[in-house]
Amino acid sequence: MGKRLTKFTERVIESTLMVSGTFTSVIVLLIILFLFSEGAGLFNQTPMEKGYVVAVNTANPVSTLSPAEFKNVYDAKIKTWKSLGGTGDSIKVFRVDDIAGYYTEEQIGSNFEHLGACISELVAKTPNIIAFFPREYADKDFKGKVISLKKITIGSFISDREWFPTAQPVAQFGVLSLILGTLWVSLAAILFALPLGLATAIYLAEIADSRVRNILKPLIELLAGIPSVVYGFFGLIVIVPLIKNIFHLDVGETALAGSIVLGIMALPTIITVSEDALRNTPRAMKEASLALGATKWQTIYKVSIPYSASGITAGAILGIGRAIGETMAVLMCTGNSAIIPHSLLQPVRTIPATIAAELGEAAQGGLHYKALFALGCILFIITFVINLTVEFISSKRRGGSHQ
Repeated sequence: MGKRLTKFTERVIESTLMVSGTFTSVIVLLIILFLFSEGAGLFNQTPMEKGYVVAVNTANPVSTLSPAEFKNVYDAKIKTWKSLGGTGDSIKVFRVDDIAGYYTEEQIGSNFEHLGACISELVAKTPNIIAFFPREYADKDFKGKVISLKKITIGSFISDREWFPTAQPVAQFGVLSLILGTLWVSLAAILFALPLGLATAIYLAEIADSRVRNILKPLIELLAGIPSVVYGFFGLIVIVPLIKNIFHLDVGETALAGSIVLGIMALPTIITVSEDALRNTPRAMKEASLALGATKWQTIYKVSIPYSASGITAGAILGIGRAIGETMAVLMCTGNSAIIPHSLLQPVRTIPATIAAELGEAAQGGLHYKALFALGCILFIITFVINLTVEFISSKRRGGSHQ
């Protein structure tokens, strides 16, 4: 009877574990599927405000513009049609609000009933015009040529440099500056945190006596529980002014400030995981190395670290994940400026900070909303690729050490 009860209990436990693992895996897959399905809705859509059209004179050879070209035309950065593949005439920009400069109130109508006809006539008689107006005024008798804007593609989304998701009349969805800002800050943080964290882990595991270890390790683990906004506040009050004064900058909110804060935040994870891995090195292996004449440092370098490589790799991956996915601290310390970074002393904006700052303002189901989900997809892919790369490198090292 006791054996049957034990077997039944074991089966229940096994079934519970299997159901729990399956449920967790399905939930993770559904989250990833939802993320990518929402992000994919951005592509093959026109970034122009709904219900509006862009029109030119019928003699104008230009029939398609990119969102960046359209923005530069309305910002007066592009001033001639020759720059867009047309004739050399200067561009005359027209908005609906400009109609009063061409027609009287009587011609337009008291209820704007003749506004469509006026716009049609103006476009027809102005060879170098580009007009942006509501679609309802481009009726079947419209005498101009409605041109199309290029749709958002994955290539343009990644390669374009300007991120103005709420710009009017055409939104700009270029995430190159955000991707580079994220990589710039995260890699600098890891270059700062990984050597320092590994050195601290080696000291705690191999050199420090038990009394020092029992004091330092709880303090380090306590750092991992501090909210990120506290780290951001510390960076804003201490690190940002320090960088500003040392490098004589106008502002201290730079990529360097964000990297230092992220490095400090990643340290507890790297130190704790690496120290636990180093302490799991079999005592017999260390004693055998010392018995063969190796010094303590040679034993650490040749025995302890190679044996603990997988654990150290796990600590590095967790540290990188903390750095790449951080929001509040980066948002507070990096200047939040969506520009291509050329130096650690420039303000930058990262993908997590952009999502955190803008998701509450984006209308659900709109292009801005979908663009933020697409940013989440890019962040997921970056983290996934980094994890695969680190795992591949560590597996090759483990394979080499066994040979």
